[in-house]
Amino acid sequence: MTTSAMNSPPTGRRALSTWEVTAISVGFMGPVMAMSLNGIGVAGLVGKSVPFAFAVAFAGTLFVAYAFVRLLQRVTHAGSVYALAGITIGPKSGFFSGFALLGTYIFMTTCILGACSVFFEAMLQELGAQNPSGTWLFIPIFVSAVGLYLNLRNSSAAARVTLAIGLAGVAAMVALSVAILFKVTAGTSTASSTLDFQTLTPAGNSWSAIMTASVFAFLSWAGFESGSSLGEETANPKRTVPRSLLLAVIIGGCLYVFVMFAQVNGFGTDERGITAFAESSSTLTHLGSMYIGQWFSVLISVIAFAVAFGAFLSSSTATSRLLHTLARDGFGPSAFAERDSKTLIPKSAVWATNLIGLIFALALGVAGRSSVEIYYWYATIATLCMVVAYAMASVGAIRFIMKKDSSIPRWETIFPLLALGYLVYVYFIQVVGQEAPYSHFPWISGIWCLLGLIIVLANPNLANQIGQKLTKEDIQ
Repeated sequence: MTTSAMNSPPTGRRALSTWEVTAISVGFMGPVMAMSLNGIGVAGLVGKSVPFAFAVAFAGTLFVAYAFVRLLQRVTHAGSVYALAGITIGPKSGFFSGFALLGTYIFMTTCILGACSVFFEAMLQELGAQNPSGTWLFIPIFVSAVGLYLNLRNSSAAARVTLAIGLAGVAAMVALSVAILFKVTAGTSTASSTLDFQTLTPAGNSWSAIMTASVFAFLSWAGFESGSSLGEETANPKRTVPRSLLLAVIIGGCLYVFVMFAQVNGFGTDERGITAFAESSSTLTHLGSMYIGQWFSVLISVIAFAVAFGAFLSSSTATSRLLHTLARDGFGPSAFAERDSKTLIPKSAVWATNLIGLIFALALGVAGRSSVEIYYWYATIATLCMVVAYAMASVGAIRFIMKKDSSIPRWETIFPLLALGYLVYVYFIQVVGQEAPYSHFPWISGIWCLLGLIIVLANPNLANQIGQKLTKEDIQ
């Protein structure tokens, strides 16, 4: 198949738009999940400076996004960082990066199945329904089956469902945040008598504490690059995909800082309020009950489950496209390299993605682990693999910029260099000071990435084949 053929949208179907690709990336990020869970640990570290820590993470994510945006303006490929590192550094580095990213996507898809179960149980609790022990194991099966059906139809269907769910979740969060800020400003809140704008500053915290907290906030942007996996299913991908990724990061950043500002003021910025924030199991549900009513808590729990399902659609889509790309370039079953003649969907890869995620989720469940543990355990492993992949993309950007014939000004190397520094710090924080089982996860992710390196070093023909494929890419 020629490069031009690969870069053409499905025959007879409308190519994915900027907003549909953005929906895949934002859906993967899962804003409602992030805003329900990720601020809790941050509050325990920096108190009322939660919004500021998210703003710092926002800046760090923009530096990380630079490599993807700049390089994807010149490369069209469904392999994301696999292609970016492969073209800019070399085929061996490309495969290593792609394998690390594959780990991110597989483990993220699995953890989101756990999140679906978490929010389904919360939904039943808010509705006052009985939840017999062990019934949550059926939720991953249901979610995987419905997700498989939608992902086999066409990319636009999955993107539209994700966009609709995501918009509903964002609307509910913004409505709750506005209600909180209105009541606090009016002096009718039981937690705060006035808005505390010191929450947008370090507020006495050391920069070490702020940076450590920003690591946990950074997880909220995990998967922002996932929309690049659909580059070959869009019209004008060198314009659509970079714009979509940047939009995903910016939309997420603005939303996260705003919602966290509302949340921390909603709980109250005194010691009692910060303790309540840090000990909450689901901040949106908690605050929904406080500021709007029990009915809104039920609504938020229902939306949270729907958003988790949308995140599963996004993550499984990105995973299947990466499996397809690796197989097309010589690694993996040949069936994964095939695509439907009408929709261009790699159906075998889609089946494999859903089954692998389901098996991984059920394996821990059968072993007696809870849905919460499945979410956090697999999310941590996925994040560590993600840091490695993102770092390789930044290295690739630096190398591309430093080429003699590069069209990018050399002074722009400052952005990927800052990204590298931030990512190294993120990984360091995840490794140091963790207790079991979290102390084991860096080893698991490290072994996964090392396996990718061993595979490509032990198989020179694979590297040569990948190199021949990547040198055909249209890079400008």
